[in-house]
Amino acid sequence: MPTPIHSYRKYWAECFGPAPELPTSRAEMDALGWDSCDIIIVTGDAYVDHPSFGMAVIGRLLEAQGFRVGIIAQPDWTSADPFKVLGKPNLFFGVSAGNMDSMINRYTADRKRRNDDAYTPDNEGGRRPDRAVIVYSQRVREAYRDVPLIIGSIEASLRRIAHYDYWSDKVRRSVLLDSRADLLLYGNAERAIVDVAHRLAAGDSIHDIRDLRGTAFVRKRIPDGWREIDSTSIDTVGRVDRIANPYQEVRTAECSNDEVAVQQGEDVVRILDRVDDTRPAVIRIPSYEQVKDDPALYAHASRILHKETNPHNARPLIQAHGDREVWLNTPPIPLETDELDWLFELPYTRLPHSSYGDARLPAYEMIRHSVNIMRGCFGGCTFCSITEHEGRIIQNRSEDSILREVEKIRDTSPAFTGVISDLGGPTANMWRLACKSREIEAKCRKLSCVFPGICKNLNTDQKPLVELYRKARELPGIKKVLIASGLRYDIAVETPEYVEELVTHHVGGYLKIAPEHTEEGPLDKMMKPGIGSYDRFKAMFEKYSKAAGKEQYLIPYFIAAHPGTSDRDMMNLALWLKRNKFRADQVQTFYPSPMASATAMYHSGKNPLKRITRDSDTMPTVKGLSQRRLHKAFLRYHDPDNWPILRKALKKLGRSDLIGNGKMHLVPPRQPGRRHAVVEPGQPFATQHNGLPRTPKSGKRLRKGR
Repeated sequence: MPTPIHSYRKYWAECFGPAPELPTSRAEMDALGWDSCDIIIVTGDAYVDHPSFGMAVIGRLLEAQGFRVGIIAQPDWTSADPFKVLGKPNLFFGVSAGNMDSMINRYTADRKRRNDDAYTPDNEGGRRPDRAVIVYSQRVREAYRDVPLIIGSIEASLRRIAHYDYWSDKVRRSVLLDSRADLLLYGNAERAIVDVAHRLAAGDSIHDIRDLRGTAFVRKRIPDGWREIDSTSIDTVGRVDRIANPYQEVRTAECSNDEVAVQQGEDVVRILDRVDDTRPAVIRIPSYEQVKDDPALYAHASRILHKETNPHNARPLIQAHGDREVWLNTPPIPLETDELDWLFELPYTRLPHSSYGDARLPAYEMIRHSVNIMRGCFGGCTFCSITEHEGRIIQNRSEDSILREVEKIRDTSPAFTGVISDLGGPTANMWRLACKSREIEAKCRKLSCVFPGICKNLNTDQKPLVELYRKARELPGIKKVLIASGLRYDIAVETPEYVEELVTHHVGGYLKIAPEHTEEGPLDKMMKPGIGSYDRFKAMFEKYSKAAGKEQYLIPYFIAAHPGTSDRDMMNLALWLKRNKFRADQVQTFYPSPMASATAMYHSGKNPLKRITRDSDTMPTVKGLSQRRLHKAFLRYHDPDNWPILRKALKKLGRSDLIGNGKMHLVPPRQPGRRHAVVEPGQPFATQHNGLPRTPKSGKRLRKGR
């Protein structure tokens, strides 16, 4: 078992005690009586001392170990001078891009530069560089060449091996090489960062720290005592029988135990090992040079990486970059409940740094009265990076700790009005859900516990969460507790009491959920449940809303242009939206984030959810700007600006019958005139997102302003 993060012997500087807020200037250091910092964290976000901001969590964690921690937030990266403001740290620099990947933060899915940044004071854009981890690391090296440099955050985590880069449309090498960092920490890095800090403080060299879980580094060769396994020799498949329909409302899935999976015809990855060789094994995935030039090998490497993410059975991975080797140690062991409680109850001010004055920070305003109750996600959606970063084993806080934080918000926040904006995390309703067997969990290599159906070994009882919600809303001074985190509705329906509690007390009029699509092709590539799960949840939502006497609406979210999606799939989705009277005001286009399985599909045209061969079927991928716009237009079929391209597409699909002015038509045959607005066929003139009429239904044409 790993050493609990709260049980290390404290460093000598603990005598200074916790800082009111971690210093960002030499003057603040002087006021604290510090002559130097032991550790300096560089971040692409504004410094907000709140447990929802990564740099605050790591900073307060290291402070609790007795170290003096300084923050350099959003420095000017055009010079090394801003990286010297706190002086030279005694132990190391930690570099983070912030809570978001800097490229996703700065660019839209169409590669257009954003003008704002929610993590910057007054929402100002342009305060962080592209590929911030690399740029900040280079400036740190210029400022202090000999200081150990450790990189982390989701940006570094998702770029730990060779990865497809959507913005340059090419495969880039590991961020370790471009940043020239000594060590990369991936995933939730509390265990690793605490161990590294204490070992460096004890006099160890950063170059000798090579045994920590959740770390990656560069080495010249594989050390003695290891045996190397070629990944292309272990990706084996059992016999292939008829595959069960993943869209039926049945509970047929179970954990991916290799022997059972082979019997059932399931696609598995097994290690073909020599039983007489007891040396530890490292899996060699194709080199950077190979995956850069061969999309099939890229998809294969992605598949192996995702199959080696269970911390209880994963093996180290190695990938050559020229004459150097990028070595990935096994994933970190998840934090226990008492560790997570301790971490979230450190002395955060829960406020932006005082130097920002009255400046607005939209990201902070959104979460300042929210409480994070868990980490991780076992959903495994291929377009999402949560599982790659936080893992699929849920890390839970205790009920008492959560309620104490609610009370702290009530008692200390000057802007609190009695409303808790969220009790959640990556997913709203996975708190305390886990595999029923630790033994089975330790052996499982399945990428999702809920696809193609809910695993029979998964505990889906959400009654403890119902009790938590009730206790939170019954606290004195709490008027309402909202649930704003993404809801896994296919799990929610397994506990009707949960849906009733949620709908009756914790919905603010609208509940956003994400079916993502209606068609089997794209849903299969997303590893999302069929639309039948949505229909079942919708029926329960409406039933309990009516029983509570409340007028509430579901707002479904959908993705356009996801790998595996055809033009016909999008047309069918648009028809479903129209039948259900939904008008999407804002829609999302698939965004290929580094290391996601869907990104491997986008880049390679292959499906890494199955064994990759040269003869593997190539799936449809939506890459051209015109086709991406078309798929987005189908989601906004009601927008007159989209009608010309939709008419052209419908004719190409042989569905000219959907062009007309009747209720069964998708788009009208003509554009509106300059003085008149044409009503969508068979619909009122204007509707909300959920289809509620806003204006009278009379007439197919209405003059503007009437």
